[in-house]
Amino acid sequence: MSPRMDLNTNELGAKFTKRFAGAAALLYQGGLSPMTRELVSLRTSQINGCGMCVDMHTKEAVAAGESEVRLHLVAVWRETTVFTEPERAALALAEEGTRLGDANHGVSDETWARVREHYDEDQTAALVILIALTNAANRMGVITRSPGGAYQAGMAAQVIN
Repeated sequence: MSPRMDLNTNELGAKFTKRFAGAAALLYQGGLSPMTRELVSLRTSQINGCGMCVDMHTKEAVAAGESEVRLHLVAVWRETTVFTEPERAALALAEEGTRLGDANHGVSDETWARVREHYDEDQTAALVILIALTNAANRMGVITRSPGGAYQAGMAAQVIN
């Protein structure tokens, strides 16, 4: 697979990417753990088939101290015992918020209630924004055929500076 375009080398794309990364950086203030952020972004990216984003979130999770076992099992989190109840609620929200076109209910009231049981107002806002931003990034990556494999932990933070 050959990439169609590198948005970072396009003038408009590079300006947008810097602002997009800045918006995403605000989520560090939302009270979510780095592990939760990366697991949610990884699962969302897996669903959307964005190789570049799966690569990035896997490597950022490892850099944050995530275990190999949990990373290998995130795609089948419902059938495992390695995720906490708050993480399960966040992963369910990520899946339902990503698969909006696959279900007529969008995010179920049950999933929303589970999220609210484990996360406060700011953390819930951070989850909603994180899922939306990850979906947007996935779409850009898939449309431009941005391949995975070359990302190194910390590269995304360098875009902001």
